[in-house]
Amino acid sequence: MSTNANKKHIISALVENKPGVLNRLVSLFRRRNFNIDSLTVGRTHKPHVSRMTIVIDGQRLNPRQMVANLYKLVNVIDARMISEDLHVERDMALVKVRTDDTESFNAVTELCERFPARIIDMGMQVAIVEITARTELVEEFINQLKPIGIVELVRTGVVAMGRGVRTQDTEYEPASISMNGGELERYSV
Repeated sequence: MSTNANKKHIISALVENKPGVLNRLVSLFRRRNFNIDSLTVGRTHKPHVSRMTIVIDGQRLNPRQMVANLYKLVNVIDARMISEDLHVERDMALVKVRTDDTESFNAVTELCERFPARIIDMGMQVAIVEITARTELVEEFINQLKPIGIVELVRTGVVAMGRGVRTQDTEYEPASISMNGGELERYSV
């Protein structure tokens, strides 16, 4: 039985899309000697804003305190604990698996039918399989592939979003500085 203390927590942070922001965020965790289970970063529909999805172990630290600490970073626009509300989360894996005989090929094909997975590349000796699902389902799929023979594996990490009208967006616009008659003038672009 899982308790809240050892539950994985998902934190989402909207940050300025600038060099060095990821380093500052990761350094916050490093200074407190905490491990990040999963970290994904990507631009949002606004080119100057990126979204970081961070999965941490609730047993090692207080996730609410970590969200509060994230707000102290200059480039963080918004930070939330997504895992407290209704949300959708997905993890994606590409798995290169041995399919050099009929038995292994059939086993991989059968697993892809039982899981939300598909073969995206087929060679004479190996196949590449893609799965996108909840982390637990991705883990189970990988465990089922191990006896067949995993050759290579890569995962994206968790991405998550609140369900329904639960949105995390911002009206943030980066400030630019220009010279106007010898004075500095701040304006939004």
